[in-house]
Amino acid sequence: MFESASLPHVMTKAEFLAVEAPLRERLLDAQFEVAERRRAAVLVLINGSDGAGKGEVVNRLYDWLDDHFVETLSYGRPTDEERARPGAWRYWRDMPAKGRIGLVLGSWHHRALRNRALGRLSRAAYDDVLENMIRAEEMLRNEGVHLLKIWLHMDEREARRRLKKLREANGALRRPAVIEWDEFDSAKERARLADAAMEMVERTSTGDAPWAVVPAADPHYRDAAVGDLLLQTLARAAAEAPPSRRTLAVAEPRSSLPRPSLASALDLSRTADRETYSTQLANLQRRLTEATTSKAFRDRGLVLAFEGNDAAGKGGAIRRVREALDPRRFRVHGVAAPTDEERARPYLWRFWRNIPRRGDVAIFDRSWYGRVLVERVEGFAAPEDWMRAYQEINDFERELQDNGYVVLKFWLAISPDEQLKRFEDREAKPFKRYKLTPDDWRNREKWEIYETAMTEMIDRTSSRHAPWTIVEANDKKFARLKVLDAIVERLTNSHA
Repeated sequence: MFESASLPHVMTKAEFLAVEAPLRERLLDAQFEVAERRRAAVLVLINGSDGAGKGEVVNRLYDWLDDHFVETLSYGRPTDEERARPGAWRYWRDMPAKGRIGLVLGSWHHRALRNRALGRLSRAAYDDVLENMIRAEEMLRNEGVHLLKIWLHMDEREARRRLKKLREANGALRRPAVIEWDEFDSAKERARLADAAMEMVERTSTGDAPWAVVPAADPHYRDAAVGDLLLQTLARAAAEAPPSRRTLAVAEPRSSLPRPSLASALDLSRTADRETYSTQLANLQRRLTEATTSKAFRDRGLVLAFEGNDAAGKGGAIRRVREALDPRRFRVHGVAAPTDEERARPYLWRFWRNIPRRGDVAIFDRSWYGRVLVERVEGFAAPEDWMRAYQEINDFERELQDNGYVVLKFWLAISPDEQLKRFEDREAKPFKRYKLTPDDWRNREKWEIYETAMTEMIDRTSSRHAPWTIVEANDKKFARLKVLDAIVERLTNSHA
């Protein structure tokens, strides 16, 4: 935790005006440098006591900054749309692009803080939530998001006195104010809130994302201190180094020990019974329809990720899955190279924003595992980036599971000979040529490298809450049945 030590805690108007002009100039210079370089985003989390001037701080920052590159991200009680998804979804949905500043009211700390103060979270559960916050904030920082976490501190009696002066006799406010803790009426409840807030600030103040505790009794000092802290944060964001692109051959660490290949252990000769295939397929699709239209599924969600060798039959397997789903309740997301909009945000953003409502299904044809597959092999991500991605992906999937989602991940495996046969078939048929690209041929030359990356990926990200299913896919019919059977089994067990 830190404060702006260069300023006195009480300032006269003349002192404030003397500080304001140069501060505004330096803030604008730093803001334009961040906007021009587009290497980092800045989130200013404005928290604190009701009556401490959170809304006034937001307005002051708008006065001082160019509002073309600033956005207010305000969160109160979740809407119906937000309640239908994981709690973190609304923050990911609104993540500002690199070069922009987000002023956040009602940050991700609020729900945990409120529940702890109201006795709805045990100490152990609160500790777990805070630890998850630390990891999430570390991930954001590694992805180019600079966090300025501000706690506006004011004596409780003074804060309540100021709030009382703001209200008319009928409860209406004389001027706008950000009021977030109005349900804490008694002194005992407010004391519990203060204790929980202090614990949160102490526990989640880290080197990359420290809390700044700003005394807020004097509005001149408060605003100048927040401006000074933002200036420091913008300076760090402007100095953000450009992302490095290192080739696998140069940068990826190598092990001297042989690593067994999961693919080599598969029996790719497995086939479906041709005589009973249609009956089995229809039965599994019927069971999937029943599972996803049941009352129990209304409070669940289903997320399916399909990965595998090129031409392994992902599209065909996905088709058999979607045939069994209500077309109003699912969406297939084909994942390609990130767009400029997606590159301007943390890499999980484009997946978080497509998490479905509970009761719906999201199917990802390629997925967030591109960070540890294509980006790793092709050198689009530095080793330190894809190596930390394993834990970030595990955290992402665990959060989905904790919020009622069933996550299944499929790797469809074929042999090199079978892949060559399918490539040649695609070349020969005009209506299949669109499925074959020069990248597919280049990737064949890196078969062993991709197999090594796949093996490590499955080793490090197959968990009880989100296991991998490896599908022997030389026979397309066998692969489709295995995929459907795995989904039905997981859904059936999750409802039990």
